[in-house]
Amino acid sequence: MQIEIIGTESLGVRGLCVVVTVRDRKIIIDPGVALGYRRHGKLPHPFQVAVGAKIREKIIESLKSATDVVISHYHGDHIPLVNPNPYQLNARMVIEACRNTRFWCKDPGDASDKISMRYYDLSRLLNMELPIVEGQKNGLMTFSGPQPHGEKDGVLGMVMMTRIQDGKEVFVHASDIQLLYDDSISHILNWKPDIVLVSGPPLYLSYLTSEQKERAHYNAVRLAGSVATLIIDHHLLRSEEGSRWLDNLASSTGDKVICAADFMGCRRLFLEAWRDYLYDKMPVPEGWHKAYANGDVDTDDYGEIPVKFPYPA
Repeated sequence: MQIEIIGTESLGVRGLCVVVTVRDRKIIIDPGVALGYRRHGKLPHPFQVAVGAKIREKIIESLKSATDVVISHYHGDHIPLVNPNPYQLNARMVIEACRNTRFWCKDPGDASDKISMRYYDLSRLLNMELPIVEGQKNGLMTFSGPQPHGEKDGVLGMVMMTRIQDGKEVFVHASDIQLLYDDSISHILNWKPDIVLVSGPPLYLSYLTSEQKERAHYNAVRLAGSVATLIIDHHLLRSEEGSRWLDNLASSTGDKVICAADFMGCRRLFLEAWRDYLYDKMPVPEGWHKAYANGDVDTDDYGEIPVKFPYPA
């Protein structure tokens, strides 16, 4: 089994996109990307836009040879969109790549809901039925029933987790559970995984309570004690506090906990967390974002990672 994490917060974007290659199968989970439209009153810095553009291209290229696509839920950082903003993945760019691809999808729920409509929009655009597979098993893939997107009975709906087995090796993509619901953690443990990729708690949100933070830490420790590799990323790493949380957890669990950049052997790029810093160190020309959205400027001036750039520690 080969696991390649393409896009998530420690790699510079919002998302939890991963490619899992098993024998003759190439499975892409959550082929979407976003940048956090506004943080601290600022649009994404052009450097982050450049990183996001590269990741979009990598997702599109990976889809061209994919045999399977799994969609855990319908938030804009997890699915190609028919009506994206300039920093997301336009579904029209993946039509040809997905013509012969099998889809495995979470139940979209209420068709009148704006988020759920993304399932139907994509289905119409691709001119194919997208199978709903919650709670099902198909060969090497097993899909969970609906799990809370964070807190149970929260406002963000439900997600689907995916288990992939290759011989004795088991990988679990736990999507946006945020480590906040004990039963979801128990479900993962019952799957007996070797490697887990999961979203951590959104510490950047002011409404997250101390009790929720403690529960997320407790559940992270539960997972770390039972798997060989625990990769925590996504919501957690949208803030410097999240980065410190991850590193403290890693220290207390014998370095069994890492982020996606660590797993991929890449430099950590917490670009959303660093947005204010980037604006301060690399000023943005007035009107740049409007010009980018109109196609009048590109990201060529921001495309390379400045080796000597003084990123936050």
